[in-house]
Amino acid sequence: MKQILLVFIGGGAGSIFRYAVSKFLNQEQYIIPYGTLAVNVLGSLFIGIILGLSLKGNTVSQNTVLILATGFCGGFTTFSSFAYENQIMLRNGDLWSFFIYTISSFVLGLFAVFLGMFLVK
Repeated sequence: MKQILLVFIGGGAGSIFRYAVSKFLNQEQYIIPYGTLAVNVLGSLFIGIILGLSLKGNTVSQNTVLILATGFCGGFTTFSSFAYENQIMLRNGDLWSFFIYTISSFVLGLFAVFLGMFLVK
């Protein structure tokens, strides 16, 4: 039960932060939803740091991983918004933005995870 509560608290906090960042950065005048891109890349960096620390030794407890990686990062990042925004770009025929957004999301997200893990080595 304690683990569920930790994930719940972390997920709620992550969702609030995602909402704030998306509200600030996802503006109608921008073709690419920078808020979603930012939360996914930052969440990838953060999870790389957390999981890198947990793999390094006993510096991070399982409860800390649950609240931060599973909960906070799970609530902060958003694949569903990413998929929906891509669907809108495709529906509108905006293939250039679709390709830039999709490729940059994957490349920057993967790079951020590796960077986070590298930083804690």
